[in-house]
This record gives sequence, structure tokens and C-alpha cells, in this order.
Amino acid sequence: MANVAVYNMEGKEVGSLELNDAIFGVEVNEHLVHMAVLQQLANNRQGTQKAKTRSEVSGGGRKPWRQKGTGHARQGSTRAPQWAGGGVVFAPVPRDYSFKLNKKEKRAALKSVLTSRVQDGKLIVVDELKFDEIKTKNFKAVMDNLKVSKALVVLADNDEKVVMSARNLASIKTELVGSINVFDILKGDTLVLTKDAVAKIEEVYA
Repeated sequence: MANVAVYNMEGKEVGSLELNDAIFGVEVNEHLVHMAVLQQLANNRQGTQKAKTRSEVSGGGRKPWRQKGTGHARQGSTRAPQWAGGGVVFAPVPRDYSFKLNKKEKRAALKSVLTSRVQDGKLIVVDELKFDEIKTKNFKAVMDNLKVSKALVVLADNDEKVVMSARNLASIKTELVGSINVFDILKGDTLVLTKDAVAKIEEVYA
């Protein structure tokens, strides 16, 4: 089992924590991680692009000049793709980019990124995150104490004071255990977990 240090809000080490190998010590499957990120980005796409083909552009029903004898190249419509104001060849149409990833694959990808964060020394466990008031400066001070600039902070419960204090920091994102995902963990350079969040992750995903 991997052992990680536990820090307080002042950035001082106050103990250690054993992590469950079933979640934080699995074999990293890079392909599944890649697929999970692709799926998340694909599912976020609107897919509302549209352009008109030659049959959809208004006009162009009449042959612009007769077939032979004018000296011009033969033309059948003023809305053919080579004409200004003509249709688009193979024009994009609205489509759904989303695709399915199996539940077990998603879970394996999540465990892989959690493991890689432990292996790379980019996982920090905090004994607790508690504030008396909503103040960005206080949250920034805690992150500075932990020597973290860009991070995903995972909380066990929706503590409004913590979430609101972090909301104005562009490089910090807060999430609850139930909504953590591969993309957000990879995007934040460091993963900061509260002790309660670790317990909840081990309970939910083990």
C-alpha cells in the first residue's frame, strides 16, 4: 500500500495515510485514459455545424447558358461548387459526436489517473479544509502553503465556504467525490484531496 503524507492548512506535515492499492495502486492503462478523455471531449461537442450543398442553396435551377456554341465551358447550374455563391462540396451537417465507453473501462481509467498522480508525487492529502468566511485570499494562502499553483481540489461534502472561496481562482477547480473525472484530474497539475474525500473515494470505487 502506498503511504502519503497528510498536511494541515498551514502546509505542515501532521501524519501519514495508507492508500488502498485497489484504487491508488493499479496498473496504469494509458489507452483507457486516452479513450476516457476523448469521450469526455467528444460528448461536450455541440455538433451543430451546417453548410448548404448545391441542392440546398436557393436558386440555380436554370442552366445559365446553352450547352454548345457560346465559347464558355459547359455549366448546368449557377449553384455548382465552382461558382461564387454556389454550394459547398461535402458540406458539414449537424451530428452527434458522442460515443459510449463501458462502465468498467471508465472506472479503470479513473483508477489509472489516480494511481499515476500518486506515482508522480502529485497527490496531496489535507487533513481538512475549513473556513470561517468566504474569502478567496484565505484559500489562496492554503494553496501557497501547500506549494500548489494549478490543482483539482476534491471535497467529500459540498462546503459552500470552501467552494465559493476557490471559485475566483482560475487555476483551481473544486469537485465533489461523485463528480471527479479523468479529464479534470489530468488538467489540474496536482490533485488535492481532503482526508474525508480519500475515505469516500475508497468507499465508492474500491
